[in-house]
Amino acid sequence: MKKRNIRILYAVAFLQGMVFYAPVASLYRQARGLSLGQIALLESVSFLIQLAMELPWGVAADRIGYKKTMAAGCGVFALSKLVFWRAAGFWDFFWERCLLSAAIAALSGVDESILYLSCGDADSQKVFGRWGAFSTAGLLVSAGAFSVCMAEDYALAALATFAAYALAAVLTLGLTEVRPPERERREPVRAFFRLLQSTLRQGRFLLLVVCWALYGQALSSVCTWLSQNQYLRCGMDSRAMGFVYILVSVVSMVSAFSQPVTDRLGRGRAVLGALLLTGAGCVTLVLTRSAALSVAGIVCMEGCYALITPLMSQVFNRQVTSADRATQLSIYAVLDEAVAAGGSLVIGYRADGSLDGAFGLCAGICAVCAVAVAVWCKGYLGK
Repeated sequence: MKKRNIRILYAVAFLQGMVFYAPVASLYRQARGLSLGQIALLESVSFLIQLAMELPWGVAADRIGYKKTMAAGCGVFALSKLVFWRAAGFWDFFWERCLLSAAIAALSGVDESILYLSCGDADSQKVFGRWGAFSTAGLLVSAGAFSVCMAEDYALAALATFAAYALAAVLTLGLTEVRPPERERREPVRAFFRLLQSTLRQGRFLLLVVCWALYGQALSSVCTWLSQNQYLRCGMDSRAMGFVYILVSVVSMVSAFSQPVTDRLGRGRAVLGALLLTGAGCVTLVLTRSAALSVAGIVCMEGCYALITPLMSQVFNRQVTSADRATQLSIYAVLDEAVAAGGSLVIGYRADGSLDGAFGLCAGICAVCAVAVAVWCKGYLGK
């Protein structure tokens, strides 16, 4: 039954990876009336809503069960894509982000908990890596479809994305609960505050969470939003961006090889290397107007992130000491999202003033995070 959970979550990851409009996600929003600054503002609002909903969803998941929470989250996720398909203007996208935030908060920690408890610690990095690879495979398929038949029809790409997410929501109904039922009957309020108190004492580990949040937001800002404007100023059209997205998706599938690669390089060195290479990629985007060099920089950054994400998922799950796994992971996510909300707003408004300035800011973030990890947090990663 636990193997079935893993297979279902692999399929869900594949379907939720099928964001057909992803190669032009920023341009889509700009075509529907948003500026880069407004996109960044909505991203920050989204993080703040997630922040408010993260802990309630985590506590609820540990009470009602991971399966029900997963199904509810995926259902709301699909609804957000339906709203996105019809959105035009700031307020339509605002309501889309509200639904999206509720879905992400519901799924945060729950999907990883189901996988972790279904496979065990020894195989967790390998399973997390394959899970990420299935998501990337979905991106690859959707990017190919976009480039071949949707490059001129953004609305069709959004509708196809809704269909994939709706199917993913249906698949979650086949999951099997993995949490022992007797844990549902503990005193929820007292248990929560004890868990919160013990988690907040983990000073250096929380610094690692902050660094991971800043790194993730810098990479997301560059590779998801700002890269498309970089491609435009290098002379690329929407169809070419779709093929580039396919290339980036292929490279991101290296997450399936995360464990052997990071074990060979050394886990601490792999994380530090990823931070420094991402910073170097941002500097490259500042200095070049070459499409080839720009693509090479984005590919390098996405590959680094894909390699270390499964490792970081394992690190976070190993740090959990409570029976209420989803709640403790949600506490980490609250800190992550609070940092990401501020980071998104600052980077987005810097981009409105200067695209190169935003790339430079992201390079600086990566450098600061590398220093912090090397000096204070490396012990959590291993050699």
